[in-house]
Amino acid sequence: MTIRWSKLLVPWLFLPFALIAQTKRDNTIPVTVSQMAKQFKSPPSEYGPTVTWGWNGYIDSTIINQNLDQIQHNGFKMVTIEAGYNLPYAYLSSRYFKLVKYAVYAAKERGMRVWFIDESKYPSGFAGGLFSQKRPDLRMQALIPVMSFNVKAGQTINRKIPSSILSAIAYHASYNTSIPIHKGEIHWKAPKEFGNWKLLLVGHDFRTSPTMSSNNPARTKNTTNSLCDYLNSNATLQFIQFTHEQYKRYVGSEFGKTIIGFRSDEPAFSHTPWTPNMLKEFQQQKGYNIQPYLASFFIPHPTKKEQLARADYFEVFSNLFRDHFFKVISDWCLKNHIEYEDHIDHDGPEDVKTMMALVRSEGDYFRDMRYLQIPGIDVIWNQIWPGNATNFPKLASSAAHLYGRSQVFSESFAAFHPKPNIKQLNWVLNEQLARGVNLFEIMYYSSSRQKMTGYNFMASDSFPNVMCTLSRKSYILAQGQPTTQIGLYFPTSSLWLGDTLAAKSVWNIANTLLKKQRDFDFVDQQAIDSSMQLRNGYFINRSGQVYHTIILPSISTISSIELHRLHTFANEGGKVIFMGSMPLTIETSSFLKASSPSPCSWAIKEPSGKFTRKVLNALPVPDVVFNKPCPSIKYIHRHLKDGDVYFFFNESDKRLARATTIEGNGVVQVWNPDNGKIIPVSSTYIGNGFAKIPLDMAPYEARVVVLGALPKKYMSEYYRLHQHPRFVNYFRAESILSELIDNVSKNGSLLLNISPHGNGINPLEQQNILLDISHLASCKCRSNLRHTPMVTIRRRNISRCGRKTELLLLYRT
Repeated sequence: MTIRWSKLLVPWLFLPFALIAQTKRDNTIPVTVSQMAKQFKSPPSEYGPTVTWGWNGYIDSTIINQNLDQIQHNGFKMVTIEAGYNLPYAYLSSRYFKLVKYAVYAAKERGMRVWFIDESKYPSGFAGGLFSQKRPDLRMQALIPVMSFNVKAGQTINRKIPSSILSAIAYHASYNTSIPIHKGEIHWKAPKEFGNWKLLLVGHDFRTSPTMSSNNPARTKNTTNSLCDYLNSNATLQFIQFTHEQYKRYVGSEFGKTIIGFRSDEPAFSHTPWTPNMLKEFQQQKGYNIQPYLASFFIPHPTKKEQLARADYFEVFSNLFRDHFFKVISDWCLKNHIEYEDHIDHDGPEDVKTMMALVRSEGDYFRDMRYLQIPGIDVIWNQIWPGNATNFPKLASSAAHLYGRSQVFSESFAAFHPKPNIKQLNWVLNEQLARGVNLFEIMYYSSSRQKMTGYNFMASDSFPNVMCTLSRKSYILAQGQPTTQIGLYFPTSSLWLGDTLAAKSVWNIANTLLKKQRDFDFVDQQAIDSSMQLRNGYFINRSGQVYHTIILPSISTISSIELHRLHTFANEGGKVIFMGSMPLTIETSSFLKASSPSPCSWAIKEPSGKFTRKVLNALPVPDVVFNKPCPSIKYIHRHLKDGDVYFFFNESDKRLARATTIEGNGVVQVWNPDNGKIIPVSSTYIGNGFAKIPLDMAPYEARVVVLGALPKKYMSEYYRLHQHPRFVNYFRAESILSELIDNVSKNGSLLLNISPHGNGINPLEQQNILLDISHLASCKCRSNLRHTPMVTIRRRNISRCGRKTELLLLYRT
């Protein structure tokens, strides 16, 4: 290794990088600036965007070729095939799959990639009606009110009930009582002192969420074709047999090559979920019998105990949904070298009504996304629009970061009213990019010869360039490692208890953080209690990302495991901030057996929920700082092997100019996604890994800024810009540390030299690298470097030539 430095010999011990992915599918990939620059102008096809290619009406080889040529002309390198209406052959028939095979190889000839929507319309899981036709025993089931009747005070009920009845409850305005069921009979006398009662009987039955099927001649969303039982892995395996396995039979040789994977669409429950194995599963997970409480789920005023039992039920169904549907499909895709992406229903916007619907119909967003290779969201009906900046895409990007995924999916534009023009379309895309989305499915291109109205933006002359630009942005923002150091707790368990204040609180905090340029990830119960590593005052997710601070919104409950881990995190130096109401119950083995809360004296508390000075001082050092507030500029930051990538977006309709300090070392570069060019720019380096740049952004402008080693191709421009007679492309401090660590681990050493100018002053670049080495060695502020117990650091003040300096000595211990 060659670098111009003064003689400095320092022994080092291995100092590990945080966990980093080895494949695109499993995690983020460590890349260098130069490697990224090689792909920037023409990124690989799989980084998108893709277009929903709806097969509607008559379709043959000629139409397939014509469609693909036009789609490619529109700037797409990928297609997502959806079976539509009036196809010449039935969905999932052999002749349908012969068309699929032809389309795959036609795309391959053009260098394009293919996704399949795993259903004929939506939601996923009814196999075009085959469950209703061939496997009615595996259809979706629900817990439902079966019958109710009035009971007078003092009246005695002796009644046989159907075998499907599971639970009974008697209730009136001020009191509820569970009614035992014994051998298919109810025997109960209504107390006289409480007046008249209502008796409710609850059981299970086959009930499906509505489906929109291309095989349904009515072309409406109804219950003609039943979904499978999402909570039963046998049903999911049957779904795979009906669909995925048939694609494999015809085009499996292109899996992982031309074919990228399968996309599900909005799997959800319209009724309270049920599966035949529910009582057994519940007993195993929660340790008590839920059956007496089931009827209480459907009365207007459940008791506190009944609400807690209901939260237990929702947690169990969430676990079953995760393990018996999403995980089963994900495992099959992994085994077959393809990817699985999905978005669920009610994943945005972030109003209270939508969030409560989310936990009722999907259980837990983050459990659902845990095993997907590409988590996603749905932006199809103007949830995001110029002037309406919303943050729910952070759900999907946070899930990707937590579980080590490099791509984040968005289904966009299908039902926008009004339809966007090119300027508005760009705004919606950039708004999502700034919140971590980096793989877009643009809707909608129909195979039909009849012109599809409403998607006129694809006919614009500028649309192909917009898609090429989007491809470059998406590629860049799928590289490297996410960097945010703040985790915002998403309060699913409180939402199960009906806590609407928790829903308001978490989104208010999210909105305020982003307006203050304090990026964050949502972290969930699974992340806190088990999936993240806890080490030396850091939570470390599966992307290798390190959280220094965890913020909890107003919540009504939290688990004892989470609380213990947060306590340990705080004791080791992390910051835990409760903003709003403290939890009223602590879940132990179940919500029903919850304990009383502890004082949590180890945490920072701000009951007002506002960002007071106390809260702001507890946040990590920001990676982006403006010289004055600017809520309308949003950003996202990713860390490369030898550099940093920033994506800035001015979401306002006004020009905004700010002096901006950003974290990173090396040459500041603007990467222009419109034309693929890279331009080095002037900056002021202020030490400790920060540079100051001017940021002057036009209305709705997006900009990509990279800090790091300048690719050799652009060095001549850097010479001219800096008038540097002998430019040296210096190594970053992190690279030097890695080399030092490697040498010392082999009992070697490293000699570093500096090259002062004729006046005896070292070049500014070299001074800054030395400062960064000192900073990285003495602090734990960098998310990808951390101390181990085997490293001892000692400081020694020395004086040479009348100048005081400080030497850091590192020893193996």
